[in-house]
Amino acid sequence: MQSAEKIWKPAILVASVAFVYAAVLAKLANDWWTDENYSHGLLMPFIILYILWLEREQLARAVVKPAPLWGGLGIAAALLWLWAGVTGAELFVQRMSLVLMLASIVIYFFGFQFLRLLFVPFILLVLAIPIPAIIFNKIAFPLQLFASHCAVWAMRLFDIPVLREGNVIELLPRGATTTQKLEVVEACSGIRSLMTLMTLAVVFAYFTYPKETEPRRGWRRLRSYGFWRSLVLVFSAVPIAIFTNALRVSGTGVLSYRYGTEVAEGFFHSFSGWVTYVVAIVLLFVVGWALDAIVTIGKKSRQEEKKTASDGVVATTAAPESK
Repeated sequence: MQSAEKIWKPAILVASVAFVYAAVLAKLANDWWTDENYSHGLLMPFIILYILWLEREQLARAVVKPAPLWGGLGIAAALLWLWAGVTGAELFVQRMSLVLMLASIVIYFFGFQFLRLLFVPFILLVLAIPIPAIIFNKIAFPLQLFASHCAVWAMRLFDIPVLREGNVIELLPRGATTTQKLEVVEACSGIRSLMTLMTLAVVFAYFTYPKETEPRRGWRRLRSYGFWRSLVLVFSAVPIAIFTNALRVSGTGVLSYRYGTEVAEGFFHSFSGWVTYVVAIVLLFVVGWALDAIVTIGKKSRQEEKKTASDGVVATTAAPESK
């Protein structure tokens, strides 16, 4: 009887959440499928399930301290958020309501300590949720201007006459008789690679998290190398994405002068996008490798200092006393 309850009770809970958030989940899946800025969201359910599978033993050993009061308040707040999002036609609020609902259910049945073990899956879920359009545009347009600035700077290094107006670059391709315009559109702002690379950085930091001989708990974990390494990796995704996209736009500008603005479209545009992703991923791996190398060198240096100091003490103790 108890084994049957372990099956149908979670099944009812999952069915209830799916029923309440059916429209939200359907629209979110559609955005993942159609919006190239968040196409990485299609992989998130599989990655999250894989992480949960890897952590199954640790989750099974975790201390379960249900917090019905805080969990119930969180569930009520999530439903309120959902109502507010539906009433105001704000998709972001509705989707964040789903995140709050899932976190509150975990707190209700298992407690805050158990929720802490699910930190990475929840972060990945949040990164897969499209941000509001007003915030998206606030980020995308400055990136467009920065990329166009970099393109103009690079083209002038090659003595290419060019004029920039906002995110539109005007140039006279070699052999042409009329000027042509090269527009750095939203898709070329770098925000697409920024969203994807930050998600990849979280995944990379998780799967390469250094093993500790004595795992730290609670606030002590904030002082560990693994925590700061993960933080540096995630935040390094921002300058890496901006740099690689600026490099891509600059190269497109130079090639547009030599071969015409057609290179900014079609196959080359798609191919350069993939190359940019590969370069960004390689740079992310280089940052992780550099951090590990610095720490390794530091540990070896400290070990040599300790060994030298201990050898000096032994030598001093063994030396005969002068009369």
